[in-house]
Amino acid sequence: MTKHEGVNNRIAVYPGSFDPVTYGHLDIIQRASKQFDTLIVAVLNNTSKNPMFTIEERKALLEEVTRDIPNVKVDSFRDLLVRFMKSRQAGTIVRGIRSVSDFEYELQMASTNHLLDDDIETVFMMTNPKYSYLSSSIVKEIARFNGDVSELVPPYVRERLLEKGNGK
Repeated sequence: MTKHEGVNNRIAVYPGSFDPVTYGHLDIIQRASKQFDTLIVAVLNNTSKNPMFTIEERKALLEEVTRDIPNVKVDSFRDLLVRFMKSRQAGTIVRGIRSVSDFEYELQMASTNHLLDDDIETVFMMTNPKYSYLSSSIVKEIARFNGDVSELVPPYVRERLLEKGNGK
């Protein structure tokens, strides 16, 4: 267990694939940005998934939809989350919880991250109930069949889905 030198508990990281960013993600980003001096939204390059958007595209989507939140920064990582956190001097992981099954998985991840670095804390935020069913996978599925995703993603994201030939 390594101790962080210079960890700042006022810097938090909200990691995820964000493929694409949804209103559920944006809800967590907006709420978490009020709790921390800096919120780094970190796009994970998950090699086990086949993303619709590249890392650069996902970062651009996030930068656009968070441009009015001054303390939000968008970044990406390919390494262990705790190493990324150390490189950014961040002390807190923010995770959104939609359901009991989410909690079980997130508790396992939080425990593992704490084992890897006991200076890292995880904060769970319950999602707004109106987004409890929402996931990027659902958005992509609806978009693939030219369904209307306007209630699920910000307009800018919807436009990018249209450009890729997915969604109304």
